[in-house]
Amino acid sequence: MTDNLLFIDTEASGLPKKWNAPITKINNWPFSVQISWLIYNCNGNLIKQENHFISDNDFKITPAAQQIHGFTPEYLKNHGEPRFKVMQLLANDLLTYQPLLVGHFMELDYQVISADFFRSGIENPALKLKTFCTMLASKYLIHHPQHKYLRLGDLYQLLFNTPLQHQHNALNDATATAESFFELWKRGEIDDEFILKQQSLKNYQSPFNRIIGWVVVLLILLLVIILFTYRGNT
Repeated sequence: MTDNLLFIDTEASGLPKKWNAPITKINNWPFSVQISWLIYNCNGNLIKQENHFISDNDFKITPAAQQIHGFTPEYLKNHGEPRFKVMQLLANDLLTYQPLLVGHFMELDYQVISADFFRSGIENPALKLKTFCTMLASKYLIHHPQHKYLRLGDLYQLLFNTPLQHQHNALNDATATAESFFELWKRGEIDDEFILKQQSLKNYQSPFNRIIGWVVVLLILLLVIILFTYRGNT
């Protein structure tokens, strides 16, 4: 296990319109309304925690999202902070602690913070960090044919035999993710090899790079076609 782990959760303005869109297409990606993270050392001791709401008024919260987390524009205005300030705090912690970045449904949280780093004009330190998703890691625990992954509350209930209270508050969810991760580690369900294996499975680090990859492939195919056409005419 790495020396430090950062457990992160976001509550957002909605869902992505397209999951394969580049981060630079900022209107595609939802905005954070709340970002919380907790930093632990490898022994499971809490080093620090941060919990922030975003006060910027450059986005709208979808009715579905507001129904889930309950945060209104008025609440964010009264309790929030500028996005740039919050993202700079997160960037500083990522750079300082160089942690394993852990989340439940890490793909969504990763893309949401990446979009907010881009909106803030701050370089994204998460691009150079290993990530781990407890939702992907716990899918083998599912015994229901219609469910592919465990929701955080379901995983918490399964591990601790107690309901997860106050879900869809980023601080509570990040805390539950940390508790679930260390419980899975204690039980031997995950280890360093398991974490390393998940790095090869993740496909969300850079949608832009995936698009560039397909463009390169298409260009190569086009060049091959042109080459064969040219040879056929000579």
